[in-house]
Amino acid sequence: MSKPRRDHALIDALEAIEPVGFTDAVWRLVRDGRDPLQCSASGGRWDDGSFNVVYTSMSQLAALEEMRFHLMRGQPVMPSKVRYRMFEIDLSLVRALRFLDLEALSAVGLKTETFGRLSYEQKAGEYPRTQEIAEVAHFLDFDGLIVPSARSDARNVVVFCEKVKTLRESKTTDHGVVSWS
Repeated sequence: MSKPRRDHALIDALEAIEPVGFTDAVWRLVRDGRDPLQCSASGGRWDDGSFNVVYTSMSQLAALEEMRFHLMRGQPVMPSKVRYRMFEIDLSLVRALRFLDLEALSAVGLKTETFGRLSYEQKAGEYPRTQEIAEVAHFLDFDGLIVPSARSDARNVVVFCEKVKTLRESKTTDHGVVSWS
């Protein structure tokens, strides 16, 4: 099965955005025992499953809210046996694609009226365009995305793993197991 053709208007729009450097601490919540720098192609909001990413947040609270959303999956009660650890990662990107707000995402065709407001079961109504934006950014050799969080006022940083050769050298600090109470 072949991939659909890329949206040429989206390519033009992303090419017109000047890449930015990013060097700062980001936060990542991972299952206890998992490497916080482990990449995956999960088919999440900002990856279509065709390339590996690491999802991080620019605030500790945003990382918690993002994981809470995914763990709950529409359930009324948090799963009781989950153990997750919070990590701080010193991250450096050279060519990040930055969207400061929803207006910037709207300018590249994302319907922002429901951004982050859909239930877990309805994510397919929002993810196709965000995945397309990320796939084109990856194709254009950006090394990651800086995007508004769907769960908080913070921004998230999505790392395109194969584009960041120094990712494995990033310093990580373990801040311990997270209490969900």
